[in-house]
Amino acid sequence: MSCDPVGNLLLAKFSCEGGKDACVFIPASIVFWLLAHLPVNQDPTLKQPPAPPKIDQDDWYDPATPRALSVNCKELPGAIRMTMELDRSPGLTILLNRSNVEMMRQIFGHYSSDLINLDA
Repeated sequence: MSCDPVGNLLLAKFSCEGGKDACVFIPASIVFWLLAHLPVNQDPTLKQPPAPPKIDQDDWYDPATPRALSVNCKELPGAIRMTMELDRSPGLTILLNRSNVEMMRQIFGHYSSDLINLDA
């Protein structure tokens, strides 16, 4: 993930198993909502996930990168399914295992000080 504090959003790049990477702009309002609702890891033996895909400058300027309008999460045994409604293209559904959920929660927490919570 990478942050644009002026635009008040994050650029997330998800590595898809068996497919190409998917980028999406996530507005701060969704970041703060997810921070409040993603479960915190309680398992001290949780393994670190593989390294995330690298974000480069071209990812920020790709006109095909959609913006998330909303997110719907469903907790499954050992995973969370996130479905994002996007401003263009069909929605994006990703399945994150517990280690990826914790990594996302930590990254969101890291960038939260660079974003403005307009709903607070």
